[in-house]
Amino acid sequence: MVHQHRKIGNEGESLALEYLKKQGLSLIVANFNSRFGEIDLIMHDGDSYLFVEVKKRKLGLNHAIESINYSKQQKLVKTAQYFLLKLGRDVNCRFDAVVLDSDGRIEWLKNIITL
Repeated sequence: MVHQHRKIGNEGESLALEYLKKQGLSLIVANFNSRFGEIDLIMHDGDSYLFVEVKKRKLGLNHAIESINYSKQQKLVKTAQYFLLKLGRDVNCRFDAVVLDSDGRIEWLKNIITL
């Protein structure tokens, strides 16, 4: 079961990465891990760093969006803070999500977390 979820997750992340690259973003790192959690994609957009959570759900886009709950948001923020600390400089950043459904629809949600 976990293997199947990881396969779906990897597929979603690949599709999201392709989509964001077509929007002019460039990849900094995929699957950045810390003891706080994981960020699926860290992208560069102009002068900003984007911390992107990718969710793919069979049940539709709304179900994917709802899965990014408060606990998940806190893990994303702490992991991003760790990344920025390692980066060692101040940069503009924001938290986005790319949600996908089984019909191939993709939605890019900007600024899903405000600090």
